[in-house]
Amino acid sequence: MDYEVVLAADAAADLEEIVEWIAVHDAPARANHVLDRIGAAIAGLARFPLRGAHPRELLAVGIREYREIFFKPYRIIYRVAGKRVHVYLIADGRRDMQALLERRLLGG
Repeated sequence: MDYEVVLAADAAADLEEIVEWIAVHDAPARANHVLDRIGAAIAGLARFPLRGAHPRELLAVGIREYREIFFKPYRIIYRVAGKRVHVYLIADGRRDMQALLERRLLGG
């Protein structure tokens, strides 16, 4: 049985910003490739939502409710609740993920 995958508004904005940045600073074809690959990774969560590992930055503070998958260097942070997968964050893993996760997920 498949799960419903829901993209939070912040995650949708993250994806839009990533694609736009790549289109401007690299090439539109590369931006479309990244969009397709991230989209495929997210779509895969409908069938296998528990496949992702727990983000190490959150484990360090005792939080195990979130998981992550990758299309490197991008990290996709999500949480499984019932039969839904909520995607909260899509970010370049080279960023300061500790601060980003604290701000976005923990309200810090």
